[in-house]
Amino acid sequence: MAHNDDSFFREVNEELRSDQLKNAWRRYGRIAIGVAVAIVIGTAAWRGYEYWDNHASSQSGDRFIAALTLASEGKNDEALSALAAIEKDGTGAYPVLAKMRAASVQQAKGDAAAAVEIYRQVGNDNAAPQAVRDLAKMRAAFILVDTGTYEQVAAEAEILSAQGHVLANSAREALGLSAYKAGNMPQAKQWFQQIVNDAGAPRNVVNRAQIMLDNIAATGKAP
Repeated sequence: MAHNDDSFFREVNEELRSDQLKNAWRRYGRIAIGVAVAIVIGTAAWRGYEYWDNHASSQSGDRFIAALTLASEGKNDEALSALAAIEKDGTGAYPVLAKMRAASVQQAKGDAAAAVEIYRQVGNDNAAPQAVRDLAKMRAAFILVDTGTYEQVAAEAEILSAQGHVLANSAREALGLSAYKAGNMPQAKQWFQQIVNDAGAPRNVVNRAQIMLDNIAATGKAP
């Protein structure tokens, strides 16, 4: 999981260095930038601001890569300290990315409760891009399948389970697994059946859902 996380975050970091994604972030994810721009007067001042912002983003990117390296080396406490510093004074998307990576580090350390809490914070952060918020909710839900109640999983995942949502079938799988774990076979069957019935569901997810439906049928506890 840590290796996959690092690959994911490194890819995002590379994309953040492109002008296209930086502009998208400024447009959709950084409300405060409007205030900063409003007080910049004249072309010279604007160019100066642009230089500072690009320089600061580059520095944040370098610090973020260094933190990922610490995490990949198993230096979790050092990685958490480095990520916390980026959360505090990093620029652009890096604070929220640092928070997401910190959650996965906490999970790697075995502190599921701390990981879930961080993911919840990101999931409820209106300043973060919606895709990142949804991913945070999904990750919290899957941790809670093992450590929480069905109600806790539903609080994170149910909103993502609507038809057409990019994470719909992942959310349904988490909900189905949680219901199965709680012994509620009719509810578990409902969620897994939605996956099987979805023509757009990934094949591997459908296969897992069908296995769970077969297991539920074998129990005789769901009509």
